[in-house]
Amino acid sequence: MVSVDKLAPDTSRGSSTLRRDVGLIGLMWASVGSIIGSGWLYGAEKAVVAAGPAAIISWAIGAVAVVLLALVHAELGGMFPVAGGTARYPHYAFGGLAGMSFGWFSWLQAATVAPIEVEAMIGYAGHWHWAQGFQHANGTLTTSGFIVAVFLMAVFVAVNFLGVKVLAHTNSAATWWKVAIPLATIFIMAATHFHGHNFTSQGFAPFGAKGVLSAISTSGIIFALLGFEQAIQLAGESRNPKRDLPRATIGSVLIGAVIYTLLQVVYIGALPGASILHGWAKLNYTGISGPWAGLATVVGLGWLGWVLYVDAIVSPGGTGLIYVTSTSRISYGLSKNGYAPRLFERTDARSVPWFGLLISFVTGVVCFLPFPSWQQLVSFITSASVLMYAGAPLAYGVFTNKLPNHERPYRLPGGKIIAPISFVIASLIIYWSGWTTLERLGWAIIIGYVLLGSYAVYATKKNLPNAPRLDWRAAQWLPVYLIGMGIISWQGGFGGKGNIPLWWDIAIIAVFALGIYYWARATSVPAEEIERNIEQVAVVDEGGH
Repeated sequence: MVSVDKLAPDTSRGSSTLRRDVGLIGLMWASVGSIIGSGWLYGAEKAVVAAGPAAIISWAIGAVAVVLLALVHAELGGMFPVAGGTARYPHYAFGGLAGMSFGWFSWLQAATVAPIEVEAMIGYAGHWHWAQGFQHANGTLTTSGFIVAVFLMAVFVAVNFLGVKVLAHTNSAATWWKVAIPLATIFIMAATHFHGHNFTSQGFAPFGAKGVLSAISTSGIIFALLGFEQAIQLAGESRNPKRDLPRATIGSVLIGAVIYTLLQVVYIGALPGASILHGWAKLNYTGISGPWAGLATVVGLGWLGWVLYVDAIVSPGGTGLIYVTSTSRISYGLSKNGYAPRLFERTDARSVPWFGLLISFVTGVVCFLPFPSWQQLVSFITSASVLMYAGAPLAYGVFTNKLPNHERPYRLPGGKIIAPISFVIASLIIYWSGWTTLERLGWAIIIGYVLLGSYAVYATKKNLPNAPRLDWRAAQWLPVYLIGMGIISWQGGFGGKGNIPLWWDIAIIAVFALGIYYWARATSVPAEEIERNIEQVAVVDEGGH
């Protein structure tokens, strides 16, 4: 492992090292700021429409799933405090091909979050007369809306160029607001407008188990809860990563899970009876396009509605800001591992990976074209995110087996059981996203293989210093997993052919995922090669090549 002293700031222009300026609060608030974004503004309404009051169960399942994934990441983050960690753990355990694949999954989900937060900001801003021309009736952007969206992406990038220390302070200030407003909303709504009969008047679970499960992926529950990895991505810039990473990771998930669950309970209880007369699937009231602000106005709390419209700018804005940071750090890590051109490693006088920031801006602008509304992006991002997270339990299984004596500042109790369970849960969440979403994700994965694979072949033929070694044997399980998940989804009942009944599909996914888990562990690279992979990353993170 590399000491903090060895990673002292390099202020020379054109260097390729990162400054360790971020403390525990900065790390935790980076994750909390990502978790509490547009998800709290839309999640409760989308979930209750999909599952009825049983959406509370959906949030509970989602919270347990994310907590398990976060616990695994907490141990790995302490073991390997490197920038863009989620893209690197599979590289350590399975070599180049798997590392390239999960690196692309990581970058894909991070790069698409900032645009979705911009969409949320513009959507809520439509309450004001001056912003009503930014969107068409179907939620797509008008020309003026597109210009505003591009401007907001540019603001995110500009703040990031000021350096990680300024970013941490900016995000911490925004996150205090982002936490305070939902908590105040919970208290005020619960104290003034709460109707317990709303939980049963139209049936507690009108859409059954399928509604509860599908809501986890498609209504924004997992999307809302994810974001804890931001502390992991900033590990290379943490002052005391071994101590602070586990605390920041677990703490952020617990804060987010409690807030979101309470929001769902209070939202259901605060709804006027007339809004659900025609059932939960047809929930409607004035201003529902901005669910919480509209509800506050309908129940006579107009002042709170105005506060929430303001929060609809601050909360998504803070999340978008930190995800632009994450995108540039992941591309930095991909380049360090040899999967992308070394231009992504170059940093400016403030030690900011400037080229990665510019690419994140361009990607965000492109996302406004094929995915021009908030709802259209949620399921896609959820699937890409969970696919990214699935690499950590697999790597964890390898490290416990082949690196039993490696230093672990945080050791997960029962990790050998939790890791395979968390991989099964991640696979189920991907499946519940539905066939339509997974089909699109499949094309995105193919694009990634073409881009990164082409560079890897080029770098190898040219004998470039960072040319990666693609370990096909250690990643032999990966194409089987990706194709297998696609086939099960295609034949399943969540947007597929419906040939696999509910519960049978869950059993099939569980057995399939466990088989992949132990297959991957058995074919991982030898312990000596894992150590070499770790050492190589440590050397290049010091600025060497």
